[in-house]
Amino acid sequence: MIRVLVVDDDFMVAKVHSGYVTRTPGFEVVGVAHTGADALHAARDLRPDLVLLDIYLPDMDGLTVLQELRSSQGDTDVIVISAANDVDTVRRAMRGGVLHYLIKPFSYSALFDQLRHFATLHERLDRLAVAGQADVDQVFGARPRGASTLPKGLTDQTAELVSRVLRQHPQGLSASECAQLTELSRVSARRYLEHFTESGKADVTLRYGGTGRPERRYRWI
Repeated sequence: MIRVLVVDDDFMVAKVHSGYVTRTPGFEVVGVAHTGADALHAARDLRPDLVLLDIYLPDMDGLTVLQELRSSQGDTDVIVISAANDVDTVRRAMRGGVLHYLIKPFSYSALFDQLRHFATLHERLDRLAVAGQADVDQVFGARPRGASTLPKGLTDQTAELVSRVLRQHPQGLSASECAQLTELSRVSARRYLEHFTESGKADVTLRYGGTGRPERRYRWI
């Protein structure tokens, strides 16, 4: 399990983000902090693999926390989650070595993409003893696709519903099965499934049954 420390001054926001992490397979929340000092103490005591770090904290800003984490715990990775959207803060966070920067408010699917990217990096690097250039290119090129604008007629709420159902069935689903689970029409379910396939978030395989006609089965990547 990948161990995550959630840092946010807002108790309810921290609870929501913790829930997002808990919903993601392979991740667990090992601690929550609401101040910069508590974040540094928790990071030292809990040794998390990943910190979800807010910028606006009551005692010190998140960039100071980031600098302290880098100097004392270089093996802890950081994703910033903040309402701070000025370019200087983003630039300083990038220079501080954060893996990504999510601007509040964001959906579960946006955080899910970043968590899965983080897990993919760890899995790939753990399999290597020595990295060749092709391995390095693959790791640094494995950025998750950004959330794209949905095609006309599709909504964020339904897209998240379909993606959640698809993630819950790693063996894959047909459009009919997805429609039944989401209570959508088969046509609507297939539109979302095809969108996820085209955007690289899902793949599709053909399964041949007794009728001889192939059935398209979709699987979240």
